[in-house]
Amino acid sequence: MRSYKYFDIIMAFFVAVLIVSNIASSAKIVDWGVSLFGIPLAFDAGTLLFPISYVFGDILTEVYGYQRSRRVIWTGFFGLALTALVLWLVGIMPGEATWQGYAGDSAYQAILGGMSAGGIVLASLSGYWLGEFFNSFVLAKMKVLTNGRWLWSRTIGSTLVGEAIDSIIFVAVASAFGVFPWSLFLTLTVTNYLFKVAIEAGMTPLTYFFVGALKRAENEDYYDRDTNFNPFTI
Repeated sequence: MRSYKYFDIIMAFFVAVLIVSNIASSAKIVDWGVSLFGIPLAFDAGTLLFPISYVFGDILTEVYGYQRSRRVIWTGFFGLALTALVLWLVGIMPGEATWQGYAGDSAYQAILGGMSAGGIVLASLSGYWLGEFFNSFVLAKMKVLTNGRWLWSRTIGSTLVGEAIDSIIFVAVASAFGVFPWSLFLTLTVTNYLFKVAIEAGMTPLTYFFVGALKRAENEDYYDRDTNFNPFTI
């Protein structure tokens, strides 16, 4: 595989966005006090940042191809799993007396404990894994079918598929494990989906800019015509 100037930098930002957004998701549910068709627009705080990971995913697949994007997705997967493991280990360690006075284990578990709990970890990992791979697969296939034209159609089209799978799986698994109440399933799923897709669509001009700049800088515009799309092949 070729070496590139900016591939590692993009991968680092991708993993950072993924980890920060998942911590924010377990820390707070935001409610803007408005409704859409009777559904309150409440969402986990990670929704503000997580869609950017799909922008990175689109850029990676569009410029470098599905194979390299697959490596980044797996890197993010293990980075997220490591974060959850570390937060769980910290949570079970005894807290210092002064810290217990102004914060304490109950505060830690309320804010960061969710990120290390089995339910939210499984929800995050399964939703992320399925959503990102479907996003990358759809974009790669659409690029070949459109012969590289209409970038906007594949960035938005792949997001419609990937974000739908991610949102449904994440909220469903988290609700099954008691992280979110089932009464919020529809609200969180619909709000997450609409908000993420809207951010992705709104960032289309930036996606165009970075894709064009990277293609020129890296002298690469990969087409996945003979790619093995098996997600377990690294």
